[in-house]
Amino acid sequence: MHPVAIELGPLKIHWYGILIAIGFLIGVWTAGKRGLRHNLSPQLVADLAMWLLVGAIVGARVLHVISYWETEFKGKPLWEIFKIQNGGLVFYGGLIGAALAGTVFALWKKLPWFKTSDALAPSIALGSVFGRLGCLMTGCCYGKTCDLPWAIHFPSEHETHGLPVHPTQLYDSFANLLLYLGLAWLYRRKKFDGQVFAVFLIGYAILRSTVEIFRGDYQVGEIH
Repeated sequence: MHPVAIELGPLKIHWYGILIAIGFLIGVWTAGKRGLRHNLSPQLVADLAMWLLVGAIVGARVLHVISYWETEFKGKPLWEIFKIQNGGLVFYGGLIGAALAGTVFALWKKLPWFKTSDALAPSIALGSVFGRLGCLMTGCCYGKTCDLPWAIHFPSEHETHGLPVHPTQLYDSFANLLLYLGLAWLYRRKKFDGQVFAVFLIGYAILRSTVEIFRGDYQVGEIH
């Protein structure tokens, strides 16, 4: 657990932000390459990606704030809502926000929605690989205590108090890597537009539900 990557006086650059940025850039690059198969220009994909990024961050943060208002934000200064450098983004909120922003952009540019979503779907999974590594460096999204050989220990001042826990961030990262490889393979063999995106939604729901079994950072019933 090393949240801060670089300190330049009062300026702190966090690993979470660095890894999210890396995942985003690699995701855009791979989506652009993939879209060429169906006449989607890399520049158009890059423009769309900026809309998706804004929509994803806003949606992910809004859902986190709503979910954890009582425990993290109530009674605190309003600007605490905007401090995302330490984590605090909910994937499903990001997915909803990105979908709304992407739909608006697609309607504006008259893009084929299902064809475009197929090109982007594998890259969403790939970006999540790096995002979960950012969670590991930050110390969020941690697992339940366990005595397995591959259990990890956070510092004693962490919420886990230095106890061995499931490395759920690594579980999630590895599962997303497998999902990315499967979707990239399917993209070259898909039978209809929208197939890859549909498989992504189903596949991600399955892998996320599986990893959630081992999570220990929130109470049952909370959204994360």
